[in-house]
Amino acid sequence: MMAFAREHLKYKHDKGLDFIGRFNGKYVIGEAKFLTDFGGHQNAQFNDAIATLRTPGVKAITVAILDGVLYIKGKNKMYRDITEKYKNDNIMSALVLREFLYQI
Repeated sequence: MMAFAREHLKYKHDKGLDFIGRFNGKYVIGEAKFLTDFGGHQNAQFNDAIATLRTPGVKAITVAILDGVLYIKGKNKMYRDITEKYKNDNIMSALVLREFLYQI
């Protein structure tokens, strides 16, 4: 997947991809994470997904497929980030990925 993304989609981020798809003639790439707790390593995992989502120059729609505790409403960093800082980005649960893909 990484070789295809680098060659055809101009993906230059060092992290590997978990998802590449083509829907209605458009490519979609993304990274998937299941976050089970707040803080520490889980924040690093969250940041990895965001870095993939925000990789510049990619000739594809980028998504972060995130599940777990980040959707629990509260004052934690991940919840604040998905509802404020990254609210206009393609961050979603795997549960709604199919719906997202079909609306492209």
